[in-house]
Amino acid sequence: GNSFGFGSDVDFLDRALARVFETTAIDPARISIGGFSDGASYAISLGLINGDLFHSVVAFSPGFYVEGERHGDPRIFISHGTHDHILPINSCGRRIAGALSARGYGVTFREFDGDHEIPTNIAREGLKWVVDKTS
Repeated sequence: GNSFGFGSDVDFLDRALARVFETTAIDPARISIGGFSDGASYAISLGLINGDLFHSVVAFSPGFYVEGERHGDPRIFISHGTHDHILPINSCGRRIAGALSARGYGVTFREFDGDHEIPTNIAREGLKWVVDKTS
């Protein structure tokens, strides 16, 4: 993978993924990356930079992403609460979804009436979206 300034975390993830591939039968077409809050920002950034590995990205309430060289064409699911007081939806979720759509990525964007959280129905929808490659 391309560490793109993320340092030792990405090196660790690369080693962990390599070990999983060595020891387990993995369908490469079914690998996703996801996270919440800063983890969602991280997931989008790594998912775009490594889009040839991660075929889908799930980002619950992301704040930003790092633009790197484009690899692959991952599908992206983003959710964000309309009352998020930590990462405001206008400057975060809506802006990110719009920017990624404009770059040609397939983006599913879900706004919900809530704060900086993952409501159960949104978590279910995001996980169902990962499994259902037709969405």
